[in-house]
Parts: sequence; structure tokens; C-alpha cells
Amino acid sequence: MQQELRKAFGNFGTGVAIIAVRGEDQQAYGLTINSFASVSLQPALLSWCLANESDMMARLAACEKFSVNILAADQQYLSNRLAKPGDHKITADEYTIGAHGGVLLNGALANFECRVHEKISAGDHVLFIGAVDAAHYCSQQRQPLIYFRGAYSNLQVAGDA
Repeated sequence: MQQELRKAFGNFGTGVAIIAVRGEDQQAYGLTINSFASVSLQPALLSWCLANESDMMARLAACEKFSVNILAADQQYLSNRLAKPGDHKITADEYTIGAHGGVLLNGALANFECRVHEKISAGDHVLFIGAVDAAHYCSQQRQPLIYFRGAYSNLQVAGDA
């Protein structure tokens, strides 16, 4: 059933985001996710999920602040690099620090600076709910990075040729 469930879930196309934090060493770290969702406008809340066995679990479970960075189609290389277990470092030239201390990836379509509002254990994942301190977005017309059926996909926008 797990394989069937994975394939069924894969039919829901999602955007791709990077969760980013600064470690105690002030180094920026990131992890690729596709489980991002808006929760509430008032108060401003969002959510994302992390597998219990993730190599980033200890670092993210200990954080009080994090940022969510919604990736553009031309940032697939970053998604690929931070999706793999191992070194999750984000280089200094790939981000800026926001007014609330969030790691804001350069070129992202949107960034959210958050405080941990709640963590909920749910099966083999932890659901993080973040209180949004600031939201930033790109006003340029750029395509999002989309994930569908286990692969990156293109989004057909009305009016695109």
C-alpha cells in the first residue's frame, strides 16, 4: 500500500521550496521540501512537514526561527543540491539575512520569515506550523519550480505560447 499511496500522492503537483535556518555557528543550512501550505491569514501561519528520519531533523527540531523560500524554475540546481542527504550548507553568495533574521535565498519567488508556532508529531513526520513575521515576493514574471509524479514539471500559464 505504501508504494500505491506514494504514487497517488505524486499526482498532486506542488511547488518546491527550501526551508532554511542558521545554525549556532551562524552557517546557513537548507532542505528542499514540497509539503508547504498556507494555513491562516489572521494570524499569519504556514505549515510544512519533515520526515522523522531526515538528516536535518535534529537541526530543524531545535530551531526557533526558519524561513521558507519558494523556488523559481531556474533554481532546480539548488533544489537538487539541498534535497540530498549530506551537506546542507547554503553559501554566503546564495542568500541575504532578512529583517527578522531569516535566511532569504536570492532569486526565490517568495520568502517567509517565521517563528516556530507549533510542532506536531504525525505518523513518520513532524508538522511544523510557523508564525509568519515577514513575507517577501518577486514581482517579475518568472515560472515556479513544480514537482509532479516524481519529477520536475513545467507550468502552463494562460497566455503562454
